[in-house]
Amino acid sequence: MKADHDEVKKYLNMAKGQIEGIIKMVDDDRYCIDISHQLLASIAILKKTNQQVLKAHLESCVKNTLTIEGSQKINEIIEIMNRLNQ
Repeated sequence: MKADHDEVKKYLNMAKGQIEGIIKMVDDDRYCIDISHQLLASIAILKKTNQQVLKAHLESCVKNTLTIEGSQKINEIIEIMNRLNQ
């Protein structure tokens, strides 16, 4: 994996902590909407982490196999990915 390992692990550990907290919320029979908000926050962290992994893959593994014109296409895809997470 070409993405920054420390950064990816940091976000995965954040998501792990949130999910553990959500499990406790379920065990404590907390309000559904509060649980839903925490689920959405966890999903957002995982999406951000996935974006970093895919971006690194495009910028390294894929880019190294393409011509300069292909690199421009990769940059277009990265821009679209960035917009998806806004």
